[in-house]
Amino acid sequence: MLNIVSVLIGLVTLVLGLVAFMPLLGWLNWFVIPIGIVGAAVGALSSSNGGRNLNIVLIIIFALRLMLGGGII
Repeated sequence: MLNIVSVLIGLVTLVLGLVAFMPLLGWLNWFVIPIGIVGAAVGALSSSNGGRNLNIVLIIIFALRLMLGGGII
């Protein structure tokens, strides 16, 4: 059950992250990354790894996008 919750959090993170890829909306990554961290934490509590892995991949992608945009120096 926790894996399903983690995947749902990951899907919300993905949708918000895709919006954050638009120009001038990179600041939204500052809100998307913590949501992904919560999803990864919930996924770590489950017996399956799918939700956790999804959220970890999304965190990495959006953190890279934030670094490329100059949000993290």
